[in-house]
Amino acid sequence: MGGGVVRAQKNSSRRRRYGRAQPMAEINITPFVDVMLVLLIIFMVAAPLLTVGVPVELPKTAASALPSAKQEPLTVTITAQGVVMIQKTEIAIKDLVPKLKSVATERDNDRIFLRADGAIPYMTVVQVMGAMNAGGFSNIGLVTDIGGPTFDGANSAGSNLLEPTTDGQGG
Repeated sequence: MGGGVVRAQKNSSRRRRYGRAQPMAEINITPFVDVMLVLLIIFMVAAPLLTVGVPVELPKTAASALPSAKQEPLTVTITAQGVVMIQKTEIAIKDLVPKLKSVATERDNDRIFLRADGAIPYMTVVQVMGAMNAGGFSNIGLVTDIGGPTFDGANSAGSNLLEPTTDGQGG
């Protein structure tokens, strides 16, 4: 793979016969570079797929995505059943503030994302946001899906959520 044969030079020693091959002492690194470039591309494509979270039905909004950060984002998730999770680890709501305080001491930024199922009551979401703030994270981002109502007449989700229904109550 890396070795080859080189023809002897004409002014070589008299003991060697002309035309006799001698082993080449250089290694051909081209195949190694090719393999490394292929592996680099594979890891560049696969790395974003490794950050998975807990499956929740996120509410849809018209907001655009935030730019990505250098450090892996810290995520707190509230599932449809009301279970609170930090990354993929389930945690009791009473233990949320102490756990976030310990995590905040190890991180260099105060950015945190909150993923809450759309069926969760607003009070629960606000309470968890307060716990996140008490835990040392003041830069809280709410994670949503794109494609929600735009409130400017154009609506990509079907109906405007703030329009009243026929029974007089908000939808």
